[in-house]
Amino acid sequence: MTMKNILIGCSLVALSSASAWAEGSSQRAWAEIKDASGKTVGAAVLTEQHDGVLINLKVSGLKPGAHAFHVHETGECTGPDFKSAGGHFNPFHKHHGTKNPEGKHAGDMPNLEVQPDGSAKASVVAEGTTLAPGAASLLKPGGTALIIHASPDDNVSDPAGNAGARVACGVIRAKAE
Repeated sequence: MTMKNILIGCSLVALSSASAWAEGSSQRAWAEIKDASGKTVGAAVLTEQHDGVLINLKVSGLKPGAHAFHVHETGECTGPDFKSAGGHFNPFHKHHGTKNPEGKHAGDMPNLEVQPDGSAKASVVAEGTTLAPGAASLLKPGGTALIIHASPDDNVSDPAGNAGARVACGVIRAKAE
């Protein structure tokens, strides 16, 4: 089994290609997650699936508790506020929130639960998205970004779920072979 190493904080983390990198898949991407000071706090690997893009995220050094986690529409992470990432990725022009009866943004993800030691892991699918060219591509011209917010998402309020400040950001990039 092939292993890929990713630097997270001060630790090198090995992710098996069988689960995180989907060996044999031609559509893969990654994001290095940094906090407002520019310090690397985690990484995500993204893999194309039949129902969307699987995002495997691992972070450390965050405040414990629930944090909103979204894909944003622009591939820029200019700190300290990360507003350069724009709004949520929403190629289907839906309303915000996983509990919204009219549908949700493609970039709306479940809240991330950060443990007392400041670490968190998530494995979620950004349904309806792709890494292939097209309107729903996370690798679209101008890119997209993963954002972690200071507060949890209420999953209903438009446009951003009252998620608070943006505390970490990572530009989604095509994985170099």
